[in-house]
Amino acid sequence: MTASDRFRADSGRRHRRERTFRRLALSATWFGVVMLGILIVGILKDGVGQLSLDFLDNFPSRKPEQAGFKAAIWGSVWAVSFTGVFSVPLGIGAAIYLEEYAHKGRLVRILELLIANLAGVPSILYGMLGLIAFVRMFGLETTTILGIEVPFGRSVLAGSATLTLLILPVIIIASREALRAVPDSLRQAAYGIGATRWQCVRHHVLPAAIPGMLTGVVLALSRALGETAPLIMIGALTYVAFVPETPYDLFTAMPIQIFNWASRPQLEFHHLAATGCIVLLVVLLGMNGLAVWLRNRAESRKA
Repeated sequence: MTASDRFRADSGRRHRRERTFRRLALSATWFGVVMLGILIVGILKDGVGQLSLDFLDNFPSRKPEQAGFKAAIWGSVWAVSFTGVFSVPLGIGAAIYLEEYAHKGRLVRILELLIANLAGVPSILYGMLGLIAFVRMFGLETTTILGIEVPFGRSVLAGSATLTLLILPVIIIASREALRAVPDSLRQAAYGIGATRWQCVRHHVLPAAIPGMLTGVVLALSRALGETAPLIMIGALTYVAFVPETPYDLFTAMPIQIFNWASRPQLEFHHLAATGCIVLLVVLLGMNGLAVWLRNRAESRKA
């Protein structure tokens, strides 16, 4: 066999492998889309009939016809809001330090490995950590920090801190990838005109990395919104007939309320769980759409 014949044979094998891979990837994509479509159709079929303003404005009840989603919606708003307050500065700050300031030595490599591993840890383990760190260690009622009595307990604050631990590695990784995507020529140009490292990061690198950072942050908060296991572990309530007024109040969340209704034997509560899933899906789709809009808006301004 001549060299040209071997080249043609190797080229044919590569093309066949590429074709097979594309078909497998396309089949997997369509399988996921079909399964998701079946799930959404089933949820809509069971829950759309219960969707109304009363459902959104009523508190949970032992009577299915009077039960609503209000406490769960506002509990999720409180929890995710404080999760964003805690996680965004910490995550972006850590990413800036690791990518722009830290010396690329053994310690940084160890930190990178730990962060990457923490991003794949099951959420139930974060729930156990939150139970130990924010509930039991500080006590079920109050604890004193810097002379101030703080009632962590099973409050919105404890839930937000636990969700912060969950999504912090995701935000750090996404922010680092956004910073890494900024061309080094931009940094060198800033240094060339006499900018300090912080001036370079603040005025040149961060504006260029903002679209990727925003996308990562919003998607991480979307994950926090849909988590159930960590909140169950720290003792978030399944029945709450009030809206939290402070971060120290007890709370529930949309996934926990859905879980509560789905675990009941009455068929009516199963329909309510499907309705709650519709509301949660709408909120999650809205947050993902917001991430895309923010990214496109930031990119258009940068252009």
